[in-house]
Amino acid sequence: MATITALTTQKRNAERINVFLDGQFAFGLAAIAATGLRVGQSLSAEEITTLQRKDDYEKARKSALHLISRRPRSAEEIKRNLHKKAFDDLLIVQVVDDLTAAKLLDDQAFAAYWVEQRETFKPRSRLGLRQELRQKGVPHQIIEDALEQVDEESAARRVAEKQAWRWNQLSEDEYRVKLSRFLQRHGFPYDVIVETTNVTWQTLNEEH
Repeated sequence: MATITALTTQKRNAERINVFLDGQFAFGLAAIAATGLRVGQSLSAEEITTLQRKDDYEKARKSALHLISRRPRSAEEIKRNLHKKAFDDLLIVQVVDDLTAAKLLDDQAFAAYWVEQRETFKPRSRLGLRQELRQKGVPHQIIEDALEQVDEESAARRVAEKQAWRWNQLSEDEYRVKLSRFLQRHGFPYDVIVETTNVTWQTLNEEH
């Protein structure tokens, strides 16, 4: 057994507590993990391990919340990030489960957010969106549900309009080849490419 001889707030981080055992600094804890500790209290080796485990949990949770505060994240993104920071698997699962229960992690909401952001600011084909969401670890069915409302014709038209003016001096055949290849590289299907090429070519000619 070891006895707590002092509990002091860290100078550089008021949210952490220094724990002194038997007159010597032993370890630091997140303030929430140190709740209930008092000077004179005796701690067993098992209790010390439990406290340090709680501290690791708070560190992992704080790291996850920091990422989420910057933009919504998928559960898999959080898992990957915590793995990189060397938190163990059981701890990561606990943090992700707790954040999911608190609705701070929600793959369905994340997928909807991602698709909406892309459609608003950087249109993508369903194929492109599917690949992006897969890379972020979103489950297959959630991806497919999120893509149901994607209007590929509208997305392709907006993507094409950003490029079409560069080729407005080309012949019709050259224009069609360039735009078709461009849209193909962005993952749009054949029928959407044909329709988009027809519409944008007609628009260019009406403007001239």
